Amino acid sequence: MGSAGGDYLRGLKTVASCELLVVSCELKLPACFAGDSIIFLDAESIAALLQPYTALTAVPASPAFPDFSAPDWPRIYAQLSIYLGLILKWNARINLTAIRTPEEIVRRHFGESLFAGLRLGACQTLLDFGSGAGFPGLPIQLLRPDVAVTVAESRSKKAAFLHEVTRSLDLPAEVWAGRVEAMPPSRRFDTVTLRAVDNMEAALGETGRRASQRILILGSSRTSLPPELAEQFPVREQAALPQTADGVLFELRR
Repeated sequence: MGSAGGDYLRGLKTVASCELLVVSCELKLPACFAGDSIIFLDAESIAALLQPYTALTAVPASPAFPDFSAPDWPRIYAQLSIYLGLILKWNARINLTAIRTPEEIVRRHFGESLFAGLRLGACQTLLDFGSGAGFPGLPIQLLRPDVAVTVAESRSKKAAFLHEVTRSLDLPAEVWAGRVEAMPPSRRFDTVTLRAVDNMEAALGETGRRASQRILILGSSRTSLPPELAEQFPVREQAALPQTADGVLFELRR
């Protein structure tokens, strides 16, 4: 385990085929863990679960992509382990996600987010529209510290959770605690991402006004795009999401 998490993890125990860790609270833990013990997957188990999502794409080297450096996977897995612990703790009090098991949170949320992030390419600014518990924006921020990520979430409790994650993981991502429509009209982003937002049709309309170059949609083969959006942002690529029956990553570009 990396130094970000290994020096305060204790109490290894085996459940089924996965190694789980019981976190003993010490001063180095984020404040929200104080007084609690939380069981979550360690970095090595997370790495194994994410392999189908992270091994499929090699990020291209390009003169147009000068700020990119290869992902620091040990650091990313250690931080995802802490992130997972936060989700499990908060999900017991508020409905962050309907997915409850640590393994499925890693696959569906972390894995699909990183799958999208590895296909991001050259990008300076990114808006995650209706971020919820931070997907895909915060895993992309872990993967791409060179990108200025804004996670937008109008529901106050989920926005508070996003603040907690960015604080605990020391992430530079901005949390916009409000509706994207309330942003100043001049605010635009190189890339806008969407995943499982309420009222997808309305969200896609606003997305077209906020994206200057690219839109990434984590959807399914049943996802339909408004004709006016498709005219501005034709679908350039569709990639099947690993370990799903019909999950698709759509890349739309001007």
